Amino acid sequence: MNEKEVAEIRRRFRKDKSNITHIRGCYVNENQEIVARFDQSLAMMSEEETDTFLSILKRTLSGSLGKNLIDLAFDTQQVVNSEEHRLLMALRDSSLKDEEAVDTFFQKVIQSAALEGNYLILLAHDTYDVPYRSKDGDTQADASSEVFSYILCSVCPIKLTKPALSYYVAENAFHNRTSDWLVSTPELGFIFPSFDDRSTNLYNTLYYTRNSAENHASFVEAVFSRTLPMPADEQKEAFQSILEETLEDDCSFDAVQAVHEQIRDLIEAHKLNKEEEPLVMTKDMVRQILGSCGVNETQMALFDTKFDTHFGSDTQLPPQNLVDPKRFEVRTPNVTIRVNPERGDLVETRVINGVKYILIRADEGVEVNGVNIHIP
Repeated sequence: MNEKEVAEIRRRFRKDKSNITHIRGCYVNENQEIVARFDQSLAMMSEEETDTFLSILKRTLSGSLGKNLIDLAFDTQQVVNSEEHRLLMALRDSSLKDEEAVDTFFQKVIQSAALEGNYLILLAHDTYDVPYRSKDGDTQADASSEVFSYILCSVCPIKLTKPALSYYVAENAFHNRTSDWLVSTPELGFIFPSFDDRSTNLYNTLYYTRNSAENHASFVEAVFSRTLPMPADEQKEAFQSILEETLEDDCSFDAVQAVHEQIRDLIEAHKLNKEEEPLVMTKDMVRQILGSCGVNETQMALFDTKFDTHFGSDTQLPPQNLVDPKRFEVRTPNVTIRVNPERGDLVETRVINGVKYILIRADEGVEVNGVNIHIP
C-alpha cells in the first residue's frame, strides 16, 4: 500500500463513512489471562464512544511507510494452504462472526504479544465500495469498481491513571478522582488484506508498530508466519556504522553532510514528483552517492561487504530509515547542535592552534536562554 491508499482507508474510520457494525474485543491482564471479552454493536454505543473506538482503530494506520507501517507478503503456498492465512480469511469472510476463528486468533495474540501489563485486543470488519477513479484522478462515488472487505486489528496497552483533583459539574465542586484503567494508543496491529492498487490483495498485509525500535517479531511470526525486516531504528544505526567503518579516517563532517544532503534531496524530489510508490534505497543507489562524495575503490569494496553483512545485498531500505530529512545534528559529549537541514553550510569544522573546533556562523537573532545577545 502506498500513502494515498493508506489515507483512503484511514478516511473510512468515521461513523458516517464506515460499514463497521460491531467491534470484537478481548481484555488481557498482566498474567496473560483473559479478563473479559465483548462484541459491541456500534448502533448501541453513544456517538462519543463510537468516535473513540474508530479513532483508536484509525491510529493503527498511522506513521511512516517502511518505519511504522510495514508491508508483509505471503508466499503462494501460504495463500493456497496454510493455517495462518486460513485463519485470517475465516475472520474476514465471516465478518468476525466465526467464534472458533476469533477464539483462536485471540489465543495466538496472547501467546505471542510481548507486552507488559494489561492490554486490549480489538478486531473490526469493514466493507468498502471502492469508488471508480479515472486516470486523471477524478473519483465517481456512484460507480463502484469493487467491494474491499477487510479486517483491522489493534493491540492497545491499558494503563492505570494517577489519582488527581477533578471538577464535578453537577456539584460545582472539586473532589479527588480515583485511579482508573484507560486504553492507550495501539502498540501494534494490522490490516488484512492489503489495499494495493485500490484493490484486494490477499497476498499481502500491512503491519503496524508504534515504536520504530521494537517491531514485535514474535507476534508477526505467530500470526503471519513471516519474518520482519530490521526495525527502523536499527537500520539507521547500522547505516551509521557502515559509513564510519567504510570511510574510516575520511569520515569527516563534510562527507557525512554530503551523504545526508543527497539522500534528503532524493526524498524531496520524490515528494515534488508526487510519485505514489514509496521511495526505496538499494545498495547501488547508496554506492552512487558514496562515489559522488569521492569514496575510493578500496573503501567501496569495504562498503559492499559491510552492506551485505548488515542488510543483505538485495535489500531495499526506506531512505527515512537511514537519515532524518528534517534534522541535522552535530553532537559532542557535552554539546548538541541542531541545524536546519537546508542550512548545513552554517556549520564547519576547523583545527585552530592544534585544537579541534565546530564553528557556527552567527548572524542576527542569536539567543542564550531566550535572551537576545550581541556578539562584539
